[in-house]
Amino acid sequence: MKAVVITSPGGPEVLKLQEVEDPQIKDDEILIKIAATALNRADTLQRQGKYPPPKGDSEYPGLECSGTVEAVGKEVTRWKIGDQVCALIGGGGYAEKVAVPTGQVLPIPSGVSLQDAASFPEVVCTVWSTIFMTSKLSSGETFLIHGGSSGIGTFAIQMAKCLGVKVFITAGSEEKLSACKELGADVCINYKTEDFVTRIKEETGGKGVDVILDNIGGSYFQRNLDSLNVDGRLFIIGFMGGTVTQVNLGCLLARRLTVQAAGLRSRSPKNKAQIVREVEKNVWPAIAAGKVKPVVYKYFPLAEAAEAHQLMESSNHIGKILLTV
Repeated sequence: MKAVVITSPGGPEVLKLQEVEDPQIKDDEILIKIAATALNRADTLQRQGKYPPPKGDSEYPGLECSGTVEAVGKEVTRWKIGDQVCALIGGGGYAEKVAVPTGQVLPIPSGVSLQDAASFPEVVCTVWSTIFMTSKLSSGETFLIHGGSSGIGTFAIQMAKCLGVKVFITAGSEEKLSACKELGADVCINYKTEDFVTRIKEETGGKGVDVILDNIGGSYFQRNLDSLNVDGRLFIIGFMGGTVTQVNLGCLLARRLTVQAAGLRSRSPKNKAQIVREVEKNVWPAIAAGKVKPVVYKYFPLAEAAEAHQLMESSNHIGKILLTV
């Protein structure tokens, strides 16, 4: 099969489409003939040599995919050859085929094309496992999403609105703010021209928001804490603003704040399967009902993975970037 290989750590130009060995499936895995995969920031870190795949996972980038079942292991009962599926994977999406544990496989949501379904698994599992399963965001609460126009952000806005949450977002351009507003965001803040802490305090009568989903890390840490309501929860899923900062911890105690962080890729197959089951039960019906839609900015052929990475690193996109096979 063909796969995109990271020929050496570096810029987008190190990604090359090459002929490689087909993956072998284990008894509890299925082989997917890939129709599409989607880009995630983690892919750009892996390309730079900063985020290696977990032991036992494919060395090729790509954390989600959609396609058709080509083979099934002897312990697999739910899926059969020819089924159209999408999946959460530890790596290997930038290829023509991938082996996936059966617990990480989902049906294509009703009303979504086979290609566009590739835009869901990683973002949906990330947002559901952090904000809903862990931070317990619930109806009537307030929620701030940093990077509202990202793949994570565009899904999180729609899902939170489905569940009766008031949504605040930050983004860096009028075009991105407008896109977030169209998806249902209630308060859109341009972080380049406004202080988000001040705006949040104004919009919440000085209270702050209940939950924050943050991909910035260090440089936003104090300001995030300052933006939280009593019993507020901050969930960190990325460190685009660094991992080191100085912080006044007093507000944690004074307002009973909770700070948590987690990744998805390094979780055990058992844990991933649990998240995937929760997602199918809680999120798939909202997608089938048309309340949550895929937001795809651009499609590239697999051979143009380098150009797709350049677009992602420019941060000019809104929603997901897909590679089609």
